[in-house]
Amino acid sequence: MKCVICNSENLQKREVEEKIKFGKDIVLVPVNVLACLDCGERYYDSKTLRKIEQIKARLKQQNLEVEEVGRVLRVLAKN
Repeated sequence: MKCVICNSENLQKREVEEKIKFGKDIVLVPVNVLACLDCGERYYDSKTLRKIEQIKARLKQQNLEVEEVGRVLRVLAKN
């Protein structure tokens, strides 16, 4: 398989953190994907996509245990 973005054959299975925006929060979800080591493009299989969709549904139902791991700060436009 070649990367559809850069045509590299340098693809490898990797664990990455998928970011899901939920209100003003961002939830990090560890998933295994096939990733291009040259440009970073990610390829998701149907099992991984189902996992992400299930987590989104559980977040909406407030039926998922999460932990706070830090803060996100924004620079104000006037600076």
